[in-house]
Amino acid sequence: MMCVIAHPDDECFAFGGALGLAADLGVETYVVCLTDGQAATHRGDAVSGEELGSIRRKEFAASCSVLGVAHHELLDHPDAELEFADFSVIAGRLVKRMRRFKPDVVITFGADGGLNTHNDHTMVSALTTAAFHWAGRVKRYPTMGPVFQPKRLFHATTNFFIPGRPVPLPLPWTVKLDIRAVQERKAKAFRMHVSQGPVMETTRKLFEQYGNEEFYALMAEAGTKPARLSDDLFEGLSE
Repeated sequence: MMCVIAHPDDECFAFGGALGLAADLGVETYVVCLTDGQAATHRGDAVSGEELGSIRRKEFAASCSVLGVAHHELLDHPDAELEFADFSVIAGRLVKRMRRFKPDVVITFGADGGLNTHNDHTMVSALTTAAFHWAGRVKRYPTMGPVFQPKRLFHATTNFFIPGRPVPLPLPWTVKLDIRAVQERKAKAFRMHVSQGPVMETTRKLFEQYGNEEFYALMAEAGTKPARLSDDLFEGLSE
């Protein structure tokens, strides 16, 4: 399974349950993060953007270790500026990684931008969605390795909103994951992001109330079929 995110801490805040459950099932996981989060509101003890980026890279690695992520990579695109970046270049970088890693399942944000309606989350959704389809097309990025088509694409969605924040327009979910078995691990991974401590505090009660589930919408799959409800991102996939 490949998870594509915009910032360090997205991997646990939004996807920690799915990643932890996959690791427990023996599924090889790979998290690709597009920025190092230098534009974050909360900056810990950092005195510059470069220092904050360095801190957040280490926090990201520690969080991925807690979640049992097999491979993690943090790219070098500017934080809070993905909407101005060269779409084709970034999508191509993701295509290259999908063709190399060959994930059965790809997960990323929805186009609403997630619970905090972040522009970078909307862009990573669009970029990952394009790369998911283009990875399997021979006319797209022919120099980036043999084509490979992942089997399923999921966007993260939600069953609650953050008070005081703009209300997103989330996708109706098709998968409801019971993450109670890895809920504490998800929380521990979030605690690795010490620089983002205030975020943890402001969302703590929400995750106490809603944190035993994660929700995803199936966006693409081979064949033509009606939507269906499930509790498993890998349902029906052969080993």
